[in-house]
Formats: sequence, structure tokens, C-alpha cells
Amino acid sequence: MTQRTKKITPLYVGLAAAFVTCLIVANVTAGRLVDFWGVVLPGAVLIFPISYIFGDVLTEVYGFKMSRLVIWLGLGANVFMALFFLLINALPAPVWWQSEAKSYGLVLGLAPRVVLASITAYFMGEYLNSVVMSRMKILTKGKWLWTRTIGSTVIGEGADTLIFITMAFAGLMPLHNLLFLIVAQHVFKVTYEVVATPLTYLVVFKIKKIEGIDVYDHGERYNPIGLKI
Repeated sequence: MTQRTKKITPLYVGLAAAFVTCLIVANVTAGRLVDFWGVVLPGAVLIFPISYIFGDVLTEVYGFKMSRLVIWLGLGANVFMALFFLLINALPAPVWWQSEAKSYGLVLGLAPRVVLASITAYFMGEYLNSVVMSRMKILTKGKWLWTRTIGSTVIGEGADTLIFITMAFAGLMPLHNLLFLIVAQHVFKVTYEVVATPLTYLVVFKIKKIEGIDVYDHGERYNPIGLKI
């Protein structure tokens, strides 16, 4: 079925909520470093790739425009969270709560540079992921879903990792460490997607069956700004 629908269904809302939740959790846990067998990565690498899986599912089933709406929702939630973290950390704490306030700030304190890097990387990465997923679906005539999920992740996660690491940490560490961090994160995220491919297949085909749709974006101009569906 290639029928495009503009109906916002409960299942679509659930997927959108799951996508935004993964994004928020990833941003909160990004500052917690984890040692994976000698390779140090942000804790967010465990949850952030899941947002890309949800992005793949949304684009594959509902099409680019419906996926783009969720990308904007995620961007809005990210900005809202970052601004309130900055505001709350800037407010004075009670005298008897100074040490706790300092600890709170260390966990949730977001430098403006990191906020800008996160927002820019997220939007570019998710947009490219959705576009590649949509275009490859047309080129493959709906076959070989694995090529789309993995191919879109390589491009989208690659752009996200490159932009975020460069904007957030350039000048704060030696160049070879910066490059290693970019490569290590990208490899981890793509591997995550590959391992999750069977689950992605199951979820995509189940949702297509429940919703009764399978959108192909023929003639889509891939405008990243518009919100019209």
C-alpha cells in the first residue's frame, strides 16, 4: 500500500513520544563517560542510537513529512530542556544546599557551546537520516529494508557525531584524540544499528500491518523547514 495519510494515529503519537524520550535521556546522560573495554564513550551512546531506530521506523512507515514533524518536536524538547537547565543552574541556591547545588550543576550544567553543538548535530543528523531512508526506499522499491536502516544510520549518525564532537570539543583536546572519539562513536552507533536490524524489521512490518499504510515519498522535495503534513 502506498496511500499517504495525514491522520495522526495513537501509534504514531506513541512512536513520537518514544523518540523524544530517547533524545532527552541521551542528552542528560551524555556527560557520564563509560569505559567500554578501554574505549571511553559518553553514556548516551547506549540510548541515542535508539532514537535513530525510531526515526527509521517513522520514515519507513509514515513518510518523510510525518517523520520531519517528529524531528521538530524533538528539537523543541531539546531546546526547552537545555534552556531550563541553564536557567535553574544560574539561580542562587540556599546557603545550606551549596554543595548539592554544585553537584547538580556538574551533572546537568550545560555550557552554551555544548547546547549549540547538540542542537545543530541532532537536527542535521536526523534530517539526513530521514532523507536517505526515504530516497533509498524509492530506489530499492521498498525492498531490502536493512540497506536503508544501515545506510541512513551511516550518513545520519556520521553527520551527528562529526558535528557534535567537533563543535563541543575542538580545541579542548589533541586532534588525534578528537578524531579517535569521532571514529569510535560512529563505529559503535553503526554497530548498534546493525545488531538491532532484526528488531527493526519486526517493528516496521508490525506497524505497517496495524496502520495499513506504507508511504513512498514520490515527488518529495525534502524541505527541512516546513511543518505541513
